[in-house]
Amino acid sequence: MMKYGIIGAGAMGVRYGAMMQENAGIDVDYIETWEPNIERIKEQGGVSIARDHQNRHIIPVNIYRPEEYHGHPDVWIIFKKQMQLAEELERDSKAGIFHSDQYVFSAMNGMGHFEKIAKYFPADHIICGTAMIATRMDAPGDVDFMGTEGSEQMHMARYNNERPDAVVQQVFDDFTKADLGPIFTDEWKGMCMSKVVFNAVCNTLCTMFEIQMGQFIAYDGVKEMARRLFDEAFDACERAGIYLIESRQEETDSVIAISKAYKYHYPSMYQDFSKGRPTEVDYINGYIAKLGREHDYVCKTHEFVVHEVHLAETMRQFKQSAQD
Repeated sequence: MMKYGIIGAGAMGVRYGAMMQENAGIDVDYIETWEPNIERIKEQGGVSIARDHQNRHIIPVNIYRPEEYHGHPDVWIIFKKQMQLAEELERDSKAGIFHSDQYVFSAMNGMGHFEKIAKYFPADHIICGTAMIATRMDAPGDVDFMGTEGSEQMHMARYNNERPDAVVQQVFDDFTKADLGPIFTDEWKGMCMSKVVFNAVCNTLCTMFEIQMGQFIAYDGVKEMARRLFDEAFDACERAGIYLIESRQEETDSVIAISKAYKYHYPSMYQDFSKGRPTEVDYINGYIAKLGREHDYVCKTHEFVVHEVHLAETMRQFKQSAQD
């Protein structure tokens, strides 16, 4: 059985690790650099997890700062915020926890992370992923899985777009045993951009208006808003030679279906926004806009939306001042 190390014991890192431990009996270690999280997890003897606020319990976990870790997992699983990743990888590398025989999987939001990961791992050892798995971290060491059991779905593809080798196949099999719902695809950019353009609608618009996904789709004009953002994103991707794994209509339909399934869920971008942290909008809508301009196409709506989210971020300081 392969051993896994998870870099980032946040919402998604814990979701993957806990499901691998509980559902498949797989050995998992966590690498964490956020001190309040480390302290809380050690204090309570593990991670506190629930599903839709029910059945809260503690799962014992092995958690280490990079400099404390002397293990040698076969596969790293990375879940960090885009703006934290470069610093995290540099610290991990300096701590000597990366080895030439290791593989790495990541299903972070946005784009740009695989290029950073490729500075430390060869292309044929990198597994790209996306996850339609809603999770929230309510406090250090406190994670809530959203959605019914069996609703998890994720995609994976190799960074070199080759068919799975023995290690990649084993990762796929382990994710299957963990009930993470993996689907293998043969081209990573189209796979990842399918999730990016989805997030460019749901995450961004819910964050701007500080609403849950169910509240978002209560508005009759959502399909038209989504279609405009999707059309620009698809046009930019096609000019760049990237072909998504879903059609424009399928992406629009998925916004409605997933927002209904997770109607009480606040997207991850809003969770960052509401806690006063920077959002990942530059790596989502901003990435789409950048891709368009690189291929002589202007994504006017995406560029405007990026400004709107940054304006909302700026306004937080004035709201705080008014409260003080």
